[in-house]
Amino acid sequence: MHGASLFTSPDDLEWAPRVHRYGVVQKLPEKMLLHGQQIMKPTIKDVAKLANVSFKTVSRVINEESAVGKKTRDKVWAAIRELNYSPNRAARGLRGTTSSIAFIYDNPNSNYVIAMQHGILGECRKQGYELVIHPCDSSRKDLVEEALEMIERSQVGGLVLTPPISENDEVVDAFVEHGIRFVRIVSGSQPPDDRSSCIFIDDRQAAFEETRHLIDLGHSDIAFLGGDEEHASSGERLKGFQLAMQEYGLSVEPERILPGQYSFESGVERTRRLLRPGNKPPTAIFACNDEIAAGALFAARIQGVDVPRDLSIVGFEDSPFSRQSWPNLTTARQPTSTIASRAAALLIDTIKRKDRLEGPAPSEGFLPHLVVRDSTCPPPRP
Repeated sequence: MHGASLFTSPDDLEWAPRVHRYGVVQKLPEKMLLHGQQIMKPTIKDVAKLANVSFKTVSRVINEESAVGKKTRDKVWAAIRELNYSPNRAARGLRGTTSSIAFIYDNPNSNYVIAMQHGILGECRKQGYELVIHPCDSSRKDLVEEALEMIERSQVGGLVLTPPISENDEVVDAFVEHGIRFVRIVSGSQPPDDRSSCIFIDDRQAAFEETRHLIDLGHSDIAFLGGDEEHASSGERLKGFQLAMQEYGLSVEPERILPGQYSFESGVERTRRLLRPGNKPPTAIFACNDEIAAGALFAARIQGVDVPRDLSIVGFEDSPFSRQSWPNLTTARQPTSTIASRAAALLIDTIKRKDRLEGPAPSEGFLPHLVVRDSTCPPPRP
């Protein structure tokens, strides 16, 4: 492409069309023609490759953070000029002063969402921030575009992301590329990477402890009712369950692992299948969350199966379902409101600092712990 370079300084990183002292700046299309051939609009990764730096360094330069040396900064600006790179306009709203953050989620569990909102809102009120709540459909192909439009429209300073959005690499890459501040809540024993601050929850170890509780009671025939596959927590809880069974030398038949959704109805349907006449029923059920466990409890009652005398059931998360069901559910207590509050605190701290810290982003871990209630006991004698 010919003519004056599009960028000469950080001040020129505004979306166009507009005129500045060096000429006309125009918004570049997603696809351009070069010598009659179609090429894609350059990305932050192209800039990083040309400048021989990480894309996080490019993002810091674009967002005018002082934690980058002059030599590196000049090299990045040279690459930006050479490629005529233009950052997405959604980043523009995050460069100035802001007093609001957004919570983006896609989760069918209303108790989880309410607890998240409560925790984030509490921290926002403490620090004088407003909260924008944005539910969305994580399966949409235009999820990234929807989120960027919301950011531009609401002018929020950053985002709290929950699963499965927080575990979507395409979303995370896009937010990093556009210089958007965000904190992810994810399943794991450590942060998955250093692209942002994280609150990580060790679902695997918690599931291991719950399964060991059932085994210690004398159960060996245990069914596992999984959650939505796009949620990493479902896979992590399954791994914890399998590791405990293996450690105690117990086999798990494939038909005892039933995938499904994080919902009451999914728990009902799968438990009815397990208890269908003619099938050998398990002596215990590990449900991937309390809603599934409550559904399993309901199905058992309809089938005339006594809980816990004939069938022990454990849930996960310690939601209101676990305390409102009868008998009360043994579960793994996950302090969702506290997790949400800490995520908001990490995000607001990042927003208040104009310069990001070098090295790994600050993160915190949580381990849900076993809460024994009335839904578990030793299996019936043969």
